[in-house]
Amino acid sequence: MTLSRRAMVAGTGAMLALGASGGRAVAEPVRLPAAADPGLLACDEAVWRGVARQFRVSAEFVNLENGYYGIMPEPVRRAYHRNVDELNEDNSHLLRTTYKARADQVRQRIATLLGVTTEEIALTRGGTEALQNLIAGYRGLRPGDAVMYADLDYHSMQYAMNWLPERRGVTVEKFVIPEPATRQAVLDTYERALRDHPKVRLLLLSHMNNRTGLVTPVKEIVAMARGHGVDVIVDAAHSWGHLDFTIADLDAEFAGFSLHKWMGAPLGAGFLYIRKDRLADIDPVFADETYPVTDIRSRVHSGTMNVAPILTVPAALDFHDALGARVKQARLRYLRDRWVHQVRDLPGLEILTPEDPSMYGTITAFRVSGRASEADNVAITDYLMNHYRIFTVRRGGVTRGDCVRVTPALFTSAEQVDRLVVALRDVAGRTSATWPPLTP
Repeated sequence: MTLSRRAMVAGTGAMLALGASGGRAVAEPVRLPAAADPGLLACDEAVWRGVARQFRVSAEFVNLENGYYGIMPEPVRRAYHRNVDELNEDNSHLLRTTYKARADQVRQRIATLLGVTTEEIALTRGGTEALQNLIAGYRGLRPGDAVMYADLDYHSMQYAMNWLPERRGVTVEKFVIPEPATRQAVLDTYERALRDHPKVRLLLLSHMNNRTGLVTPVKEIVAMARGHGVDVIVDAAHSWGHLDFTIADLDAEFAGFSLHKWMGAPLGAGFLYIRKDRLADIDPVFADETYPVTDIRSRVHSGTMNVAPILTVPAALDFHDALGARVKQARLRYLRDRWVHQVRDLPGLEILTPEDPSMYGTITAFRVSGRASEADNVAITDYLMNHYRIFTVRRGGVTRGDCVRVTPALFTSAEQVDRLVVALRDVAGRTSATWPPLTP
């Protein structure tokens, strides 16, 4: 059943502003009925046409590669422009007077939304910087210990873990997430990896990985790791603002987050979380003395940075709050389901996330059987773009072979993912004799 716009508005007086005609993005407040069911809202295209009008998106192609970073909605983009102007005009006066207090207000808002305290949050330039600082600064390693990660973990974080032997005198253990990745299979894989490597003291764990979009049962794995005397650093760069959760749902002690992916803040914004009683287990970065060692902000030192993205975070959180995490999660999963459920039974097409809703959001990858090389998957993404004007991206690093990642966004329509279905039926139906096809 789809909620009509009349039903949406009835009894609430609230609605989503659709904006002016002509396809131009508008910066008007998003207001949804507080009592609306997320599942019904998720499939109401009238509602999401209104949301889409809040984004300036190229009409030259269908963008299904929104995993790199998130396009700012119009209220955020305009706030960012104002903040860039303010920073440029007030210059160091802004940095030396009001910025720190405003940054602390941003930390407080993040903390409240995440269900933690302000003193457990430090702002960074993105999820990568946050996680690098946690990995590099982790003090619980001794020569002879081991650290561990999976094949689906983010490549930059794998690199940071691979650097620890030189820094800490440890060894690195790697393991493979199974395909198909059922919840139990993932739990069994982590349990076996921890059991088989008793020297491991630090585990990198992606909440939602950037290769296939698989969501792991973090809370269960963190508890499992504790039972083996292993600390966990959680990579939540892709999950926050995408899925509906707080730190309590992860039970994490250390985690890194992005604000410029699914929260829609400008590029250059993220944060790290360290549970209050574990702060001493992460070194101050480069022995920084700007803040005392008891202040989490000593775990980040980015130098003189562009603070306009940080000053714009409140506008991004306002937009997020207007929709709500549950509604965003429902819509993003709906878009994934809409295309996946139409092609999952196609011969030769492998969908790399399971059908368990707790294990996916909107990021999902596919692989065409027998086409697992980098060249094969670049050819597929080129074909989708050249013949269907659909932009996707090839992803490597998956043990069983490369794949193509599909990532809709809040501005993506049902019609656009249906266009992908048509394209995938074409791609999957081609034999080796007709592949790769001639491009125009």
